[in-house]
Amino acid sequence: MIAYSQKVEDMACVAKEVNHGPAPIPEEGKWVQAKEVKDISGLTHGVGWCAPQQGACKLTLNVKEGIIQEALVETIGCSGMTHSAAMASEILIGKTILEALNTDLVCDAINTAMRELFLQIVYGRSQTAFSDDGLPVGAGLDDLGKGLRSQVGTMYSTLKKGPRYLELAEGYVTRLALDKEDRVIGYEVVQLGKAMEAIKKGTDANEAIKKNTSTKGRFADAAKYIDPREE
Repeated sequence: MIAYSQKVEDMACVAKEVNHGPAPIPEEGKWVQAKEVKDISGLTHGVGWCAPQQGACKLTLNVKEGIIQEALVETIGCSGMTHSAAMASEILIGKTILEALNTDLVCDAINTAMRELFLQIVYGRSQTAFSDDGLPVGAGLDDLGKGLRSQVGTMYSTLKKGPRYLELAEGYVTRLALDKEDRVIGYEVVQLGKAMEAIKKGTDANEAIKKNTSTKGRFADAAKYIDPREE
């Protein structure tokens, strides 16, 4: 029973005529008046960070009728967060988005990503808002591409020595191509995901790396080449 203060009890009753309910939000190609957690469906993403901002998390969830059916947890910048992500991947599946929002996902960056994702999805801002029936479970893997590795970009530079490309979406950078004025004009990369798949299928490791190495930019026109991690 709800308790009312005496001040409210003594008030006169005024009829409340208007009750249109919540504004409909777009979900998987439908307009839905979301009143309960089971009314929420969609695939979307959230990005989170911890208080010292030493690491970040990108969280992707595929939600069907309020229940998390699929989770992709990607982290960067903190070694401990990778293990937290492993635990979060077990925790998230099968929970409602409300449960997940109020569950300790081990790491503040992952908790924050869950909060940001929750806001996206309950306001109808999901990636699948206007896609009929949304995306099937398994669609989260499409974010990783071939080789099933996160899209990672790692660059390092100093004022004295300039930039070093270490890893890009194409892969692990092994050599930088420089022109006569020491400007970067290309690079050589190894697609680690594809290389590892080849090795698992029996290809010699050196041969697998060679077959999955490619160059970008004007690599062949370089005046010199450097190892960005050693030179």
